[in-house]
Amino acid sequence: MNFLAHIYLSFGDDEIAIGNFIADSIRGNKIDHLPDRIQKGVILHREIDTYTDSHSIPKISSKRLHKNYSHYSRVIVDIYYDHFLAKNWKNYSDTPLKVFVNDFYDLLENNYTILPNGVQRMMPYMISDNWLYNYSKMEGIDRVLNGMNRRTKNKSKMNFAILDLEEHYTDFEREFTDFFNELITFSKHKYKSL
Repeated sequence: MNFLAHIYLSFGDDEIAIGNFIADSIRGNKIDHLPDRIQKGVILHREIDTYTDSHSIPKISSKRLHKNYSHYSRVIVDIYYDHFLAKNWKNYSDTPLKVFVNDFYDLLENNYTILPNGVQRMMPYMISDNWLYNYSKMEGIDRVLNGMNRRTKNKSKMNFAILDLEEHYTDFEREFTDFFNELITFSKHKYKSL
């Protein structure tokens, strides 16, 4: 799953959300310097990723892309799934998406000093371009995929993945919906056990 899903699957717990958000920027078990609840957010993030990577539905989504994008197909599916979460946000939350993401941006700014350097560098772009909210729009996803392609020095060809999303939109959305309901149940169980 990508940023928005990880934040959402923190269930309104600010410290868990910070850990869940920054987890990809932390190598191995180097989390002892973080407050306890943020460490637990990192752990929750990794549990969510492990569950997602082993689940049959995201594998189906990824397989549809594998011929064109090889090992990048899983990353692309994560981005697609964030799009469907953002697009269908009202099905998952009573808090409007715009309010949810602005509250999260405020949380990041209020906890800036604890964020890893890479996240600190990325954060101004994320906020100014409103990545999380713009996941709900095809133009926003197109921008993300283009940015990811640039970061791979054009090796991934992820900039073309918007065409695959358009072509198989209904299939990807159905797969997301089926999977995400299961992921919510899994994540709630893991969250309660932290």
